[in-house]
Amino acid sequence: MKQTLIALVEDKPGVLNRIASLFRRRNFNIESLVVGKSETSGISRMTIVANEVDRRKRGNIYFNLLNLVNVVAVKDVSELACVTREFIFIKVQAGPDKLNELNQLVKKFGARIVDMGLDTVIIETADEKEVIDELVESLAPFNISEIMRTGKMSMRRGRTHKVSSEKINATAEEVNWQPEQIHTYHN
Repeated sequence: MKQTLIALVEDKPGVLNRIASLFRRRNFNIESLVVGKSETSGISRMTIVANEVDRRKRGNIYFNLLNLVNVVAVKDVSELACVTREFIFIKVQAGPDKLNELNQLVKKFGARIVDMGLDTVIIETADEKEVIDELVESLAPFNISEIMRTGKMSMRRGRTHKVSSEKINATAEEVNWQPEQIHTYHN
């Protein structure tokens, strides 16, 4: 089972390297990692997907992340209700004669054409992994020349837990972003 973690981290140089090094040292594989600015100044939000089946090791990943210096909060959302999407750009070989056929196919998947060259077309969409996989498979006859795909992005449904800017350099005991301060791994 894949483990999906959402982490709030300080927006500082070296944080991504520390997290990647933690996974490397513990011999855990990061399947996907998406990082971007959050709603709070000085805080970035990460969605990390690890392919770890052992429940004990999943707990180790969670607690090791939580103990890193620049990590403000971590939530394992693997089994929680979330909205999840991936984003993709696909470049296919298609001239003007194939454009109508391509456009009809792309619209079936809720995707859109964002660039048309003389012999190439770039398509974009954001959707669930399975839908994107189907789109890629459907576009194979058009001779795909390039793909750029993000990893999984997740946002938990329901209540949002804010992190105040005063807590960015606080100790772990002072941070109250998590709805519960847990000492055991529940997922």
